[in-house]
Amino acid sequence: MAKNINLLNVLPLKEVLVEAEKKGYAIGSFSPRYTPMIRPVLRAGEKTKSPLIVQISEKELIRYGITPFEFGEEFYKVMEEEKITVPVVLHLDHTKNFSVIEDTIEAGFTSVMIDASEKELDENIAISKEVVEFAHAKGVSVEAELGKIGTTDFVETDKDEELYTDPEEALQFVNETGCDALAVSVGTAHGVYLVKQPKVDVDRLKAIRKLTPVHLVLHGGSGVPSEMIKEATKLPNGGISKVNIATDLELALLNALGRKERMTNEECKALTKEQLEIAQNAVEATVIEKIKYFLGSAEQAESFQA
Repeated sequence: MAKNINLLNVLPLKEVLVEAEKKGYAIGSFSPRYTPMIRPVLRAGEKTKSPLIVQISEKELIRYGITPFEFGEEFYKVMEEEKITVPVVLHLDHTKNFSVIEDTIEAGFTSVMIDASEKELDENIAISKEVVEFAHAKGVSVEAELGKIGTTDFVETDKDEELYTDPEEALQFVNETGCDALAVSVGTAHGVYLVKQPKVDVDRLKAIRKLTPVHLVLHGGSGVPSEMIKEATKLPNGGISKVNIATDLELALLNALGRKERMTNEECKALTKEQLEIAQNAVEATVIEKIKYFLGSAEQAESFQA
């Protein structure tokens, strides 16, 4: 963990997902994509008294021109400046490189995701297990992925290939890797839904849950109807506990500014004070809406109070 980081409400992923699964809601894993948008995400969590996850993927770090240390430093700076009291996880989304995992943990991330889902099962297990052993020794949670989650914009993943998660393989994978959370492929996709329509295969989720108690993660949450998410989070023995939301935040920002093309992080930081405020207000409103009407996590922060 990075030096001088001692905020008691910045938690490992596993701790917040236990609570969410128990209460039957999902925690939003919001990707600001630009460091100035970390602030409105955290403000939204504080205003709604909701636990939340702030994340960024390896590919987003590259595409937007951010280092793990820059992202982590801004996160902890905002946490203190805004006096955030709700439980928060700082999470590394999709990554394939061990060196990125090492850097993010050093930068103060409390959770990392290793995505070796394009590998054969045995190799995925071996890679994921290595990351789990490394991260757990440092008190950091690990999310892994089994199955292939499609994409429409190639921001977070490289391929638009979808392969649903097999429940029996999920059992083997979790038992052998010891991962804390599992991203499953059940019908959603990263990016904006244009032709293909989102769906959530609830029967597949139930089959996975029947075999393993691992916390389940839904990627590609942007654009999925709220009723689908609510059904998936309220399965009898626990359903989806973490939902990734990235595209909706960036679309809110760009629409508010009247832009169509995404920026680099430096371009975002160079916006005028007025533009930045407009963009931050749009992102904050989007996160609040997701927390209240999509995830069901509003007012849940108090259950974490000791």
